[in-house]
Amino acid sequence: MWINKECIKGNNTLITVIGSKDAQEQLKSMIESLLNSKVMEPHECETQNDDCSNPDYSKCDDSNSINTITDIDWTVAAKECEEYQQKQWATYPDVKKNFYIEDPEVANMTKEEVEKIRLENNDINVAHTFETDTITDHHIPNPVQTFEQAFKHYPDILVEIEKQGFEKPSPIQCQAWPILLSGKDMIGIAQTGTGKTLAFLLPALLHIDNQEIPRSKRSGPTVLVMAPTRELALQIHKEVKKYDYHGIRAVCVYGGGNRSEQVKMLSEGVEIVIATPGRLNDLVQTDYLDVKGVSYLVLDEADRMLDMGFEPQIRKTLLDVRPDRQSIMTSATWPPGVRRLATSYMKNPITVCVGSMDLKAVHSVTQKVYIVNEDEKIDLLKEFFQNMTLEDKVIVFFGKKAKVDDLGSDLALHGVKCQSIHGDREQCDREQALADIKSGDVRILLSTDVASRGIDIEDITHVFNYDFPRDIEEYVHRVGRTGRAGRTGESISLFTRRDWALAKELIKILEEAEQEIPQELYSMADRHDEMQKRKSEERDGRRYGSSRGGNRGGRNGSDRFGGRW
Repeated sequence: MWINKECIKGNNTLITVIGSKDAQEQLKSMIESLLNSKVMEPHECETQNDDCSNPDYSKCDDSNSINTITDIDWTVAAKECEEYQQKQWATYPDVKKNFYIEDPEVANMTKEEVEKIRLENNDINVAHTFETDTITDHHIPNPVQTFEQAFKHYPDILVEIEKQGFEKPSPIQCQAWPILLSGKDMIGIAQTGTGKTLAFLLPALLHIDNQEIPRSKRSGPTVLVMAPTRELALQIHKEVKKYDYHGIRAVCVYGGGNRSEQVKMLSEGVEIVIATPGRLNDLVQTDYLDVKGVSYLVLDEADRMLDMGFEPQIRKTLLDVRPDRQSIMTSATWPPGVRRLATSYMKNPITVCVGSMDLKAVHSVTQKVYIVNEDEKIDLLKEFFQNMTLEDKVIVFFGKKAKVDDLGSDLALHGVKCQSIHGDREQCDREQALADIKSGDVRILLSTDVASRGIDIEDITHVFNYDFPRDIEEYVHRVGRTGRAGRTGESISLFTRRDWALAKELIKILEEAEQEIPQELYSMADRHDEMQKRKSEERDGRRYGSSRGGNRGGRNGSDRFGGRW
């Protein structure tokens, strides 16, 4: 609606009001009343009784008049805001971060020994993420090779590790533990299934247990772990519960779960909160969760959270967490969005990258790609089901939730036991589906990309990409659902002409892993490049006034890919 008040110096202001007609009229009346009261103040200029349609502003006393327009000095405002926040956070107790007592054997390693250990552990690359003048401590701790080297001064932690039956630290753990125990911010870049959760969890337990303020007197959780999906959040929670360390309590909060039950658990007091961004913001905004006391923050699968559009929720949460926290970010890739977050919210982080930062699939998986027509897919999938052995377990990925439901119903009608998981299923059904595939009650899991990351089912033997994913990163993560925990696996992908834009990137992944590549895939990549080049030339031609006529090519499917199509 328009709120007109021409007596105020300047143009009309358009105010948009959403609500019922009565509510709109009531708000309009309130705004006009407020404006009238401002205009008729005693300090108003002497023309207050004149015809407002032609006010004489020259007679106004600008120092007292509402007509004065004051520019906001945003530099000053930002400085005042920062000073206010510093005063606010100054009332909080100091954070203790450094709990690392370096083993003499580790401390005395030569540079050559350090490089050799990193190379042997999947070629660990470690460096300061951003080379800036603010870095005062350039030292990067040497990697450890045993659990004792990292935790020998914390025997209760070693007891918990021993219960799990681990033989030695994984590559990411070798380098991450010395860094995190030293209290430094860290970015861990490694593929899923490499032990990233334990890498940040054990230092978190020590961080909780060794703060000066007793746990009973803290206003909220000490550790906050944000995860992109319910399944990953629940998996992290399950991992935390394996370690019964000094009575530390954890709760998992996520959309689709019982909110009342989650609120109840929070009210009873917890030290670790594992949360999805949406539910986390909901509980913070409604004052059921206070994150101001969080001093150890983990953004797990940060690239996935950004892919899913959670950046606004993440940034909002980070504003409420104390700035002198220790921050950890894990990611399978290093895209621009993750770099932006790290630049904004981390202090001189150290990047630990297991292997190359280039995207690649795990080498324990045999990747097979079949170039097919769309109508051939269902027969090939049914043929695969018929050839499954009793030891086989498969996750079949689809692009649409409706296809998951349709095929699930079709298999059930034919007496084939399977489970399905996608975003529209109830949380209890999703959890039951994962439980059934883990236990072996079913050996077929039909899924959308909700299960492509963070779901740890060690004995999945096959991944079947019925629909090829929309980007190559998702393909890599789907492949990573098999070949876990030292096992081998097989990935089968059905690739159609509608997927041809990804052919070139797929070839790179297959070549890096030394997999067999169909000749037709090379042809598709070449044809796509030719089409892109032709389109670019046509755009340039139109831009510089060339003829609009001529054969543009690439419109007919048979012309794109040669004889097959």
